[in-house]
Amino acid sequence: MGTRAVLFGLDATDSARILACEDDDALTAVVAEVEERWDTDRLCELDSPWDALHRCLTDGGLAFGNGDFPLSHAVLGGVPLHEGDGYIVCHVTAEQVPAVAAALEPLAGGWLRERFATLTFDACQGTADAEDIACTQAFLPGLKQFYRAAAQGAEP
Repeated sequence: MGTRAVLFGLDATDSARILACEDDDALTAVVAEVEERWDTDRLCELDSPWDALHRCLTDGGLAFGNGDFPLSHAVLGGVPLHEGDGYIVCHVTAEQVPAVAAALEPLAGGWLRERFATLTFDACQGTADAEDIACTQAFLPGLKQFYRAAAQGAEP
């Protein structure tokens, strides 16, 4: 797995374009367009803590959609569209975004620290020590804000 993750809030047009891609070349082209815009108001950079965040929000594993909805969709959930070539693409629908946002809202650093302590991070990037926990905690507010903003703009 790569060491960087970026979540993009898509409008209805880009969402439809991504879901309509019939092959990896088409998907790569649409993703490249979205990335090129780099709309900082509609993205969330998670860097390397994406791995630990996903594990904490799910059943502790590292797979598409593992764990229970809606937290399972926050980082590596939704519809898996591509895995390989150094990147992963998955899609959370506009209808799912409000539930993800609501589930993330009550979570805080203390919860994340306690959840982190219950997991085994054998294959996780990092060492799962106090520094990794603090780094992971630092990205939780941004993830919550991203979904909160996306939910406010999500189509019903």
